[in-house]
Amino acid sequence: MILIKRIITLLIILPCSFLSAQNQLAIPSTLTGTTFNLSIQTGTVSFFNGTTTPTYGINGAILGPTLVVNKNDNVVLNLTNNLPVNTTIHWHGLHVPAMMDGGPHQIITPTNTWSPSFKILNNAGTYWYHPHGLGKTDLHVSKGIAGFIIVHEPFEASLGVPLTYGVDDFPLVIQTKAFDVLNQIAISTEMDTAILVNGTYHPNLDIPAQIVRLRLLNGSSMRAYNFGFSNGMNFYQITTDGGYKDVPVQMNRILMAPGERVDVLIDLSTLNGQSFDLMSFASEMPNGIYGSAMVGVAPDTIMGYSENHLNGNDFSILQLNVVNPTTNPITTIPSALVPFSPYSPQDVNATRIFEFDTITTLPGMMPNLAEGQFGINRKVMNMDSINVRIPLNSTEIWTLINKTHIAHPFHIHDMQFNVIEKNGTVPDVYETGWKDVVLVMPHDSVKFITKFTDFSDEMTPYMYHCHILHHEDDGMMGTFIVYDSTNSLKIKEQGNFSIFPNPAIEEWVVKSIDQIDFGIIEMTSISGQKVALNFEKTNFNKELRIDARKLERGYYFLKVKVGNSIQILKLQKV
Repeated sequence: MILIKRIITLLIILPCSFLSAQNQLAIPSTLTGTTFNLSIQTGTVSFFNGTTTPTYGINGAILGPTLVVNKNDNVVLNLTNNLPVNTTIHWHGLHVPAMMDGGPHQIITPTNTWSPSFKILNNAGTYWYHPHGLGKTDLHVSKGIAGFIIVHEPFEASLGVPLTYGVDDFPLVIQTKAFDVLNQIAISTEMDTAILVNGTYHPNLDIPAQIVRLRLLNGSSMRAYNFGFSNGMNFYQITTDGGYKDVPVQMNRILMAPGERVDVLIDLSTLNGQSFDLMSFASEMPNGIYGSAMVGVAPDTIMGYSENHLNGNDFSILQLNVVNPTTNPITTIPSALVPFSPYSPQDVNATRIFEFDTITTLPGMMPNLAEGQFGINRKVMNMDSINVRIPLNSTEIWTLINKTHIAHPFHIHDMQFNVIEKNGTVPDVYETGWKDVVLVMPHDSVKFITKFTDFSDEMTPYMYHCHILHHEDDGMMGTFIVYDSTNSLKIKEQGNFSIFPNPAIEEWVVKSIDQIDFGIIEMTSISGQKVALNFEKTNFNKELRIDARKLERGYYFLKVKVGNSIQILKLQKV
């Protein structure tokens, strides 16, 4: 992968032929209700003068509609894959059953429809959706598949915050992309010099002279941003990844890594007629973060990194033009938002350590601590393995230790967490609250606390991974199962069968409880791949011994035939 990256880097040109005029910012359309019909499709966009670039989008050529839902709604999402390739859609930040999560195990094949359904349990806030296919996340996100999810609750109307979508409440997904000499969107390259907001290049936005809300989403594949405004004005952070803070936090810079969301309020009441820019003050970012002046120390550096003029330099993201206020504008910043009750360390049931490290598969080859390949706990992603098993309702502290030269934004599916420590100290106030992404600096550590509630599934895993997308695609990802310990028995009865031991290390013994003969049809991994069986029948056809020693850790489905019926048995290898 690193060699391919270096070859592609040589083919990248600066996008000097981009449309140079200011373009009106596109505001994604909205879908409301409880049933959402979404078409994942191909398209084209004219980023360059006189040419079109192939893209992917949802219900359009690039990006997707904003899904507006209410807490406690029961929703159905009908996703039809009209691409020529497999894809997935993950509900980033939402607390949903594992089978509905949209990770790499929930593949949507071409022409088929996947219809997850779940109850919205998240707090009011800004979430998003994007692909999560094995080894294809960067490609599909870069080509354009992503969209906002906005969760509302009734109490928001009393907070005194802007809530009118596209009028005083603006969604902004910020991304940088790279293009090759054929104007194709490129990945695995450091020349991501094209800055897009909501899929718009060189955008500007007319914005009213009053209190305005900006929902900031870092949807980039790898770049972090140090947001601020060109006129030096302060702003007020009102949310983190998982919902409202307890009080607005006044600041003039906020660092956001890929996958993070922050809603901010800006007071424009005295700026009518003025224009200024939303900026990334990358010159102020600490080294080691992708987008800062330097990542790594020679010889462990990223090839081509210094050639990207965005790295370590301040740049404009969006021009804002202040115009007349709306009718009945919001004119004051609220003093309080939503009370925050963090998890208590006194309730912790388990602690776990996750080390970010480099992996090499070539004898004598030293891994590059800035460029990878990266793994977690000396392992890379394996679809047929489960890395962590977590009891339902377990409260846990996870310690993330970064042993590499580059900062990694760590994302955990399903749960929101509270950051309790960064490099041995209390986190900055902007990172307190509910989070599902945290940036772990090079040779640094982070601790967070979370609780695994509501959903258990013995067979289907959730993910945790780096949200630098080519790191994830290269294997910097793991799986975890949340299981109900009250139902996890050493001998499990499934239909007409008992299975012992289950989980197994060396062998499963499958017995027919009522001494009826049965036959094997096939065995598959959790990803649907057929598995070669090594088994022995005893007691005629009433008992089966399956050799598990050569199988990878993980979950398997055994399909058996009893008379005219077919049963599926669930087996686990540890």
